[in-house]
Amino acid sequence: MDSLKDFESLSCKDIKYIFDLIKSNYKGEIDKGIYDFIIQIKSDKRKNVSTSALGLLKFLHNYDVEISRVQHLYEFDKSFGEFDFVAGVDEVGRGPLAGPIVGASVILDSNSIKNKNIILGIKDSKKLLPNIREELTEIIKSKALCWNIHELSNTCIDNKGIAWCNNEVLKNAAEKSALKPQLVISDGYAVKGINIRNEFVIKGDAKSASIACASIIAKVYRDKIMRGFSHIYENYGFEKNSGYGTAEHIAAIKKYGLTEIHRKSFLTNIMNTF
Repeated sequence: MDSLKDFESLSCKDIKYIFDLIKSNYKGEIDKGIYDFIIQIKSDKRKNVSTSALGLLKFLHNYDVEISRVQHLYEFDKSFGEFDFVAGVDEVGRGPLAGPIVGASVILDSNSIKNKNIILGIKDSKKLLPNIREELTEIIKSKALCWNIHELSNTCIDNKGIAWCNNEVLKNAAEKSALKPQLVISDGYAVKGINIRNEFVIKGDAKSASIACASIIAKVYRDKIMRGFSHIYENYGFEKNSGYGTAEHIAAIKKYGLTEIHRKSFLTNIMNTF
């Protein structure tokens, strides 16, 4: 960065280009010369330049905080013992009035902590915007050692009960994974009948990297299914409510009746009000 010491000779456009390069290449470590350059730029008399420098420093700080947060999620998955393949499992769709229940299993590369090739931004899928969930899903699928999804229909839910189906999607997501996990970490409850060691974690999607990833890909998968159903059953708002019992959805049921994807066992009280 020696050639950049005389930073006042640089145009605002040049500085923006340099800052954009620093952001796009930052992975948690920065050359001292580059950092000193940013500190110098902070004192530039041009208000937009000094403000950009402060913004870049904030970006670097926030990035470091996020790395630390996600590293703790990865470390949590390693805290159960020396396992090569730890699968986090989570489900989406336990409570809706329509559509399937979906379970997902994700096995992450624990060695990615060392080279900081971790997946930033992961957390409980409900706390993420839809476009961020979709972006993260692609990253998760590309970086995970293995992922698997299992779903059960509304008909199965009516026949077997939601508790049985909830357990079954988690069990199958893990057991039918292409890589056989040595440990399965589940969110909230133990997985019954699974033939793999299982540990359950309360609020696991906020503590475990693999559970958070499973939560995200399961949510994206199920939401896509419900958007597809919205084209078949146009009056129920499935593209917005994903089958949950919103006022709009319940009003549509009362007006148009049930569809083939509704869970009749969930709707006894509503149907009795007709």
